[in-house]
Amino acid sequence: MFTWFENRLRPTEIAPESPPPRDTGRALLKFYWHYARQARFLVVALFASGLVMALMDTLIPIFIGKLVTLISTYDPQTLFAQKWHVLLGMAAAIIIGRPAALLMRGLISNQAIAAGLTNMTRWQSHWHVVRQSWSYFQNDFAGRVATRVMQTGPALRESIVSSINAVWYILVYGSSALALMFSQDWRLTIPLVCWIIAYACMLRFFVPRMRDRSRAMSEVRSALTGRVVDSYTNILTVKLFARAKDEDNFVRETVDEHTKAFHRQQRMITRYVVTLASINALMISGTAAIAVGLWVHGAIAVGIVATVLPLAWQISNISGWVADNITGIFENVGVVQDGMKSIAVPRQMGDPEDAKELVIDRGRIQFDHLTFGYGTTRGVLHDLNLDIAPGERIGLVGQSGAGKSTLVNLLLRFYAPETGRILIDGQDIATVSQESLRTQIAMVTQDTSLLHRSIRENIAYGRPWASEEEIIAAARQAEALDFIHRLEDWDGRTGFDAHVGERGVKLSGGQRQRIAIARVILKDAPILVMDEATSALDSEVEAAIQGQLDRLMQGRTVIAIAHRLSTIQRMDRIAVMDQGRVIEIGSHAALLQRNGAYARLWGRQSGGFIAAAE
Repeated sequence: MFTWFENRLRPTEIAPESPPPRDTGRALLKFYWHYARQARFLVVALFASGLVMALMDTLIPIFIGKLVTLISTYDPQTLFAQKWHVLLGMAAAIIIGRPAALLMRGLISNQAIAAGLTNMTRWQSHWHVVRQSWSYFQNDFAGRVATRVMQTGPALRESIVSSINAVWYILVYGSSALALMFSQDWRLTIPLVCWIIAYACMLRFFVPRMRDRSRAMSEVRSALTGRVVDSYTNILTVKLFARAKDEDNFVRETVDEHTKAFHRQQRMITRYVVTLASINALMISGTAAIAVGLWVHGAIAVGIVATVLPLAWQISNISGWVADNITGIFENVGVVQDGMKSIAVPRQMGDPEDAKELVIDRGRIQFDHLTFGYGTTRGVLHDLNLDIAPGERIGLVGQSGAGKSTLVNLLLRFYAPETGRILIDGQDIATVSQESLRTQIAMVTQDTSLLHRSIRENIAYGRPWASEEEIIAAARQAEALDFIHRLEDWDGRTGFDAHVGERGVKLSGGQRQRIAIARVILKDAPILVMDEATSALDSEVEAAIQGQLDRLMQGRTVIAIAHRLSTIQRMDRIAVMDQGRVIEIGSHAALLQRNGAYARLWGRQSGGFIAAAE
């Protein structure tokens, strides 16, 4: 039974639909519906089970009144003989009916919805976020984005479940009480009608304010998480510069903001609870006074008094329970609204609807009249043209800010050109899917970042179906096999099973670089981009691996960004960039003979380095 309900919603088996509605300030209900509609049969079932549960609880005060009426009407000798079926029916409803309704609501809420809807929201939110552009992640704390993805799921689920339960209890108890009291004497409804009006006015006043304060607190909490994670992520820098106290101040500021926001929210909650307790007390007292007065004058029977008093008390308790839930509901709504800032964000660099797969048969790359500047007026690239022949190895050199890395980022389609286009074998990369583009390009970056997984998983990341023999061969070619065999992590895993820590912190810079080179070797892509690929290697390892890199470049189109000009002497051509343009291009020997910008850069080298490195 439990398994059947738990299998009604499999979070990762539901294909993500269109992106969540954009956070425009009016999209909250649409955002809820975007996820709830994918589990609408469960939401409807929860709605129905909530109705049944509310009806069962409403019967209890009625049963009390009925029992008092029977006791006051029949003597002990005839009560059971004449009314046993009534007593048995009430007992069955309480002993069997209510637990059965509670079980059904629990199975739907706890087994089907709790994990299913929560993790479906998390999974689909992550699915959309991980496909955002690179600039999206550059503009926010990774910790804050992750926190929003993780917290939005349970907040959305809890607010839906609590809202359904709260709505039913208020509606069922309120309407049942009004109908029952009115059927006996309309004057009994006066306190309840006044209470309903006061309760509605109270909600009208408090709910928007509680929602806004919950959202403000959630925003500050996300900022606090982001700052804490930022400190932990950069803990080496913190310790190297002895800045722990400064980090305390950095975090303390947000902790104080969160404390103030928390206090503002709790003040509103306290006012809400006290106001509700006051109108509940007036409703119970008023109902009791009118009921007793009518009974004294013989207008109603004692059984009716015994029914309306517990009914009024039950309404008071339910409204208190709803008050507690309202606090949680709007705290969760605030979390969802905050989460929308990271989840309900349109993709800045999405694929066109008719995007095709990139097909490479030769590997020619053309940069055609490119202009780009990250949205600045000064710009970075200015009408740049560069034609790279199939299988050609070309180096990019130039002072810092010349636009070398920007050119590569445009090739990888991390950004879109403001004007111009990039062609690969005649195909405009703006018209192909980004995944197919990046599958065909292998890149070794200067600042290598590894995943917090095993050595094996890191090497095979670009080609996860690779065999063990292929992984070992790639590691051997990258001169990484010796140190891999000596590795052991904190859990006793060794060799290729050893984990490298967050961003690869358990390895040295040179070890990380060799793992990155092994990953590129295994990926075996037709286009190779190297951003100072051997910068973190010592001279002996660099000399040993250079031959492997030469073999790796054979038959591939290669773009190599170099700060040490000695590493690109063997390139077919070298393009010198300055202020976003290619100002010189040719072989190493030809450029030296020209005695221009490249010759000046070469002349300033000392020990293989240039004075100003990008």
